[in-house]
Parts: sequence; structure tokens; C-alpha cells
Amino acid sequence: MPLLDPAERAARGNAIAAEVTGAALPRPATPYEESWRDFIFAEVWARPGLDRRARFLIAMAGAAVANGSADHLDRYVHGALTSGELSLAELREAALHLAVYGGWTKGAELESAVTRVSAAIGLPAAECPPIRAEAWDPEVRSEQGAQEFINTMTFSGGPPASPYLEAIRNFVFGEMWCRPGLDQRARRWITLVGVCESCAETPIKSHIHAAMASGNCQPDEMQEFVLQYGIHAGWPKASVIQSAVVEMSRKIAAGLPWNG
Repeated sequence: MPLLDPAERAARGNAIAAEVTGAALPRPATPYEESWRDFIFAEVWARPGLDRRARFLIAMAGAAVANGSADHLDRYVHGALTSGELSLAELREAALHLAVYGGWTKGAELESAVTRVSAAIGLPAAECPPIRAEAWDPEVRSEQGAQEFINTMTFSGGPPASPYLEAIRNFVFGEMWCRPGLDQRARRWITLVGVCESCAETPIKSHIHAAMASGNCQPDEMQEFVLQYGIHAGWPKASVIQSAVVEMSRKIAAGLPWNG
């Protein structure tokens, strides 16, 4: 078996980091800094099993919910914008989506990063359609939310019996998931980061299953998601998600529902 060259790995890490963040990495001065170049970029971001757009979404959502350095988040936002993988309007939608699944205070982290970076590189403000431009019939919105829930989750939700459940039907599915500014596959990755960070079994399993049952995400891609998610969440949390992905992948292959 041929030996792997550490100099080649370092060069690959530097090249991919420049592509991903839009800026060169400084020369590592610590083992931690070296691991960003030689593992995170040279090995994880170089893997072919998940497209660059998806990795950006997972990384940005993961960095925002992890309460880490704003520098990491800003670099990912900068790279997503300058590479053309995501537009400013899409990132505004991503911040809204993350607010729902990670909490509005976490969504604010991504929103602020998008504002900082877009101003720094001189982008004009994005056109963002209002959540509701006209008056609406509450019953129609509820019906639309129920249908969008089925479209997204691939199973029917029960009748809303609390303010929380009403908000899921009326706002989350009746308004947010329906918005045209971000495609459903992109919304999946942000959702998965939020529900995985919650450590709540039902949302984790149901959303992992729905991501695959809908055809938005393939089982192999879900395995890559766990690795990309683990960068910001840490290996212990990612190990829980790894088990859920394996279980839900088996149920998808057998044609079973997430709780069947």
C-alpha cells in the first residue's frame, strides 16, 4: 500500500480551504490549526459523497448553532457567496429556516454573519418576499400547512391541539416551508442540523426518515451528513445521529415508516 504524503495533504487542505472560504489559511501554529487544514478541509471537505452546496449549508447551520467563533461562520458565508454556491437571497431564507429549527437566537447568528459578509464584499441587498403580503383566511392557511406537512414529512400530522402544534401547521409548514426562496433539499440540511442539535429522538428520527423518503437525500449522503455535522457538534452528538441514520436507512430500504 502506498504511503500518504503529509506535504500533499497539507497542500490539498490549503487549496480546498481557499476554495471553501475564499481566503488562504494562515500557516498553522498549533495542532488545532493544523487539524483544520489537514483533516477538516483536506479530508472531510474533499470527500465526493456530498455536493459542495450541501456542505456549506450544514457547515453554516452547524457553526451558527454551536456558539463558536464568528470567524468560522463568516468564512463559510463568504465562501458560499463568492463561489456562487448560494445567493444572498438564499442565505436570508436559510437564516429564517435555521431560526425555526435551531431557535431564533441561533438564526440571528447566521443572519448577522450574512449581513456582515455581504456588506464587506459590497453586495446589494437581496429582494426577500414578505412572509404574507396580503390578508389571508386562517382556515386556508391551516389547510395549506397540513398539506405541506405531508409533502415534507411524507406522513400526515395530527390535528393541532396546542399553540405549539398550531404554530407548526400554520407558520412552519403553512408559510416557511412553502417559500420559494430556498429549495426543499437545501431546507432539509438546515432542518437536520437543528433537529440533531436538539437531541430530541422523535424530531431526529422523523426528519432523517423524511429526508430520505422524500427523495431529497440519499442514504449515502446521510452518512456524509453525520461526518460534516460532527465537525461542529462534536463526535459524541454525531454518534447518536449515526445510529439514527443507520436505523432509518434500514426502515427506508424495508419500506417502513419512521416509527414502524
